[in-house]
Amino acid sequence: MRRHMKAYTEIEKADSNEARHVLMKLQGLYLFMGLAGGIFNPYINPILVAQGFSSKETGFIMAFGTLISIILQPIWGIMVDKFKKTRFVLVISLLVPALLAYFYNIEVYIILILIYTLCTIFQVTQIPVADSYAVTAAKAANTSYGMIRLFGSLGTGLGGFAAGIYLSQFSIHMLWLPFLVFNVLSAILASTLPRQTSISSSSVTFSVGLARLLRNRTFLLFLIGCFLVNQTLTAFNSFFVISFQMAGGSVAMTGTALLLASITNVPSMLAAAFILRKWGHERTMLLAAGAYMLRWGIQWLWPTPEVMIGIQVLHGLSFGFFYIAAVEYVASVTGREMQATGQSLFNMVFAGLGGIVGNMLNGYLLDSGGPSLMYLACTISAALGAFILFFVSRQAKTQQSLN
Repeated sequence: MRRHMKAYTEIEKADSNEARHVLMKLQGLYLFMGLAGGIFNPYINPILVAQGFSSKETGFIMAFGTLISIILQPIWGIMVDKFKKTRFVLVISLLVPALLAYFYNIEVYIILILIYTLCTIFQVTQIPVADSYAVTAAKAANTSYGMIRLFGSLGTGLGGFAAGIYLSQFSIHMLWLPFLVFNVLSAILASTLPRQTSISSSSVTFSVGLARLLRNRTFLLFLIGCFLVNQTLTAFNSFFVISFQMAGGSVAMTGTALLLASITNVPSMLAAAFILRKWGHERTMLLAAGAYMLRWGIQWLWPTPEVMIGIQVLHGLSFGFFYIAAVEYVASVTGREMQATGQSLFNMVFAGLGGIVGNMLNGYLLDSGGPSLMYLACTISAALGAFILFFVSRQAKTQQSLN
């Protein structure tokens, strides 16, 4: 009996050590992914504008690329579910955009649409696959998803700050180089992850899982609320650098604002596990949607560089809480058998449709009425999203009382 107990203990200890190793690899992966994205992504629009294109034109490039990536995203789901290529998909999703980034310097509109579209087709699968790894690894290591995701925010913040310093020494057209380096490092780490995770052991195909989720009315309301809230985030992700400089901010101050925004995600994600236990997924998302409304409303009323820097302290409370709560909500609703499908569908709406509408709408508003008009529209959209999420929260509370 003792021999069996000892053997069981040794197996349990080995599993625990393996879980911790996977956790550390994922934390490093999110850090390098964050550094790559923080350095390059906020400056894609300024790179294109520096080549003579308007915000409307750059918004169309981004919207078109995102649209094509959404149409093709089910192919990634099929590859993961049917062919069990989780790790392979993650690695190529990091390497292809890294190798194509240099070509953003080509001053031909059609070619830029093609380059951005190809990059987005591969990038769109990074987060669903990495998040599915992270949710599984967090459970195995007896910790929260936020303890992994916060490294992404830390990397994004440091990347944004580093980009400001880098641009004081080098041309904006040289940003592809650090982006390439950090993506290659991310791909190396991703290649060491386990072949199998919950995302690649689904017993439900992508199409069947998609049909089931779309019949869930509460989940549909959740997706609509997420869309209305997250389309406003393009005002930060795609147009903050341009709007900040339109308001009189400098390049160096831009890096400070981006660092402040991303660093606030770290305490938010550390606190997310406690908040989620106390408030639940739905109420936490509602709190975050309210923070989005406040964030955009203040910038609408006072679109000045000082206010636009200071208000970034709300980034963690808005994006940080909202994203953690939404990802874990999807995981709890879909269960293990539809984890890949649920996270992919959420990402298609949250980052995909939200990105398309946000990039086109906010690019048009920024050109037409400046930062103030763009932030007014974002305030209204976040308020509508919060209103819908309120009903999701009410329905969840009703179901709990029935159970």
